[in-house]
Amino acid sequence: MEIADFFQPVDLMDFRFAKETGGHPRMGDMIRSYTEETEFPDYHGADIAILGVKEDRNAVNNEGCAMAPDHIRKYLYLLYPGSFNPNIVDLGNIKAGFQVSDTYFALASAVGELLENNIVPVILGGSQDLTFANYQAYQNLGQIINIVSVDPMFDLGQSEKDPDSQSFLSSIILHQPNYLFNYANIGYQSYFVNQDSLTLMKNLLFDTFRLGVVRQDVEETEPIVRNADLITFDVSAIRWSDAPGNGNSTPNGFYGEEACQIARYAGLSDKLTSIGFYETNPRFDKNGETSHLVAQMIWYFMDGFYNRAHEFPFKNEDDYIRYRVAITEHKEELTFYKSKKTDRWWMEIPLRSDQRIKYQRHYMVPCSYQDYQTACNNDIPDRWWMIYQKLM
Repeated sequence: MEIADFFQPVDLMDFRFAKETGGHPRMGDMIRSYTEETEFPDYHGADIAILGVKEDRNAVNNEGCAMAPDHIRKYLYLLYPGSFNPNIVDLGNIKAGFQVSDTYFALASAVGELLENNIVPVILGGSQDLTFANYQAYQNLGQIINIVSVDPMFDLGQSEKDPDSQSFLSSIILHQPNYLFNYANIGYQSYFVNQDSLTLMKNLLFDTFRLGVVRQDVEETEPIVRNADLITFDVSAIRWSDAPGNGNSTPNGFYGEEACQIARYAGLSDKLTSIGFYETNPRFDKNGETSHLVAQMIWYFMDGFYNRAHEFPFKNEDDYIRYRVAITEHKEELTFYKSKKTDRWWMEIPLRSDQRIKYQRHYMVPCSYQDYQTACNNDIPDRWWMIYQKLM
C-alpha cells in the first residue's frame, strides 16, 4: 500500500536543533523526517515510525489538541539520544479527512502497513478516539490483541454514538467481528467512574487498577504493560501541575516521572507493537510543559525499545527457570517461568492444543514475583484466574 498520500510534511522552520548545529547531535538530527525539502522517507527497515494526526473533531472539552503533534516534536527533536542508535522515521502528519471516518481510515491503513513491516508506530494525537482507528489496523490484519489504556476513566460513553474521546472503548467492545482479547485500565480515578461501568468491566473480565493502588507500587504496572499489544495514553491521566495542557486535566493523577516510567515499560515490552499519546492541547499548555513531558515520555519509550530483551515469544525454555505450584483443591498445578536474563516472570494458562494457534499471544501471561508468592500461599492469582476464564 502507498501510504505517502495520507501524509503532510512537517514544517521544521522553527525547530531548534532539528539540523546539525555544530555540536552534539540531537534527536532531530538523527530522525529521518518528511519535510518540505525532503521526499517521503523510505520507512522499510526502520524500527520506529512517528506519525502525527491532526484530528480533534471528536474531542470532548479539548478542542485544539489537533495542534499537538508539531509542538511535541519541537521538544522531542531537542533531546539528546540515549545510549542507543535510533533508526527512526517521522512520516509527518496525517491529513484530516473530509469526515472523521476518513481520518480513521487513513490512520488504520498507515498503522497496518507499518505493523506488516514490523515497524512500531508512535502516534501523536490528536484526540483519544484515534485509538479506535489504531485498533482497526489490527482488525484488518486479523490479529487478536490486548489494549492497555492509561486514563482516569474508562471511556465507555454511549454505545449508540459514533466514537469520541470519552466513548471509543464502547465502539471497540461492540465492533463485529471483534478482535479484542483483553483490556486493562491503569490509573482510573473512582470519582470519574460510575458503578455500572465498574460492574461492566468486571463482567467482561477486564483489568482495572485505581490510581491510588498503582501509585503505591508503580513497578507492578510493568507486567500489565508487558501484556499489551497496543497502549493508548491520555495525558489527562497526569496531574494538572505536571501536565496543564489539557482541557480535562485535574488536580490528581500520575506524576511526570511515573508517566515516563510507564512509557519506558512500554518500550521494553517485546509484545507491544503500537503506542499513542493523546489529548495534549497547546491552547492550555503554559510554557509548553505538557508537550515537553510527552516528548520525554516518547524518549523513555525509545530508550526502553532499544533495550528490549527479546523474550517474547518464548523460543527456548532453557532461558527460563520453571516453577510448578500445587494449589489445594485445584486439579492442575500452576506453572511459572522466570527469565534468567531479566528476572521477569510469566505464568502459563493451560490450553488445549487446538487453541494454541489462535491464542498463541495470550496463554503466556506476564506476571510479577508477587503473583508467584500468592500461588505459593495456596491462592490463585487474580491475573491467572481472569485469563483462564477468557480462554475456557
